[in-house]
Amino acid sequence: MRSWWAAKIKRTLSYARARLAPSERDELTTWLTPAQMSLFDRMQVADRRHSLDVATALRKGGASDPDLLVAALLHDCGKGPHVRLVHRVAWSLGQRYGEWIWRASSHMPTFRDGLDRLRAHAERSAELAAAAGCSPRTVELIRLQENPVDEAGRLLHAVDEAN
Repeated sequence: MRSWWAAKIKRTLSYARARLAPSERDELTTWLTPAQMSLFDRMQVADRRHSLDVATALRKGGASDPDLLVAALLHDCGKGPHVRLVHRVAWSLGQRYGEWIWRASSHMPTFRDGLDRLRAHAERSAELAAAAGCSPRTVELIRLQENPVDEAGRLLHAVDEAN
């Protein structure tokens, strides 16, 4: 139990401190099309930082598959700008301790929408990625990020969870 809490506290602190250097963003223009770059830029800074960290960890681990790396960069784009830290905390607590937390918190202002966005973010991210011209394989890696069906998907899921 302690390791779950430690991981969540680490992620919360990372969320609060998230920054992205202009040079990091500029490097992505060689990986992403303008439409995909626009999706990346519309993500909250914490989601952009996280996505870049996932892609960087994959690359350091030897991954070079462009579909996988683009999926890493865009896998959370469907969360949108209105999912805040408090929604993410409620979501994580609900995953850990039960859906009653989601039901109870959904009565607070903005929580129903925030939790719905978190619940559907994989599908929404996949739809946005498809509309931005991502390959069908990238779209499926994003869509199936919580329940991967192949080695690349399992790798994306593992690195996503670790970052």
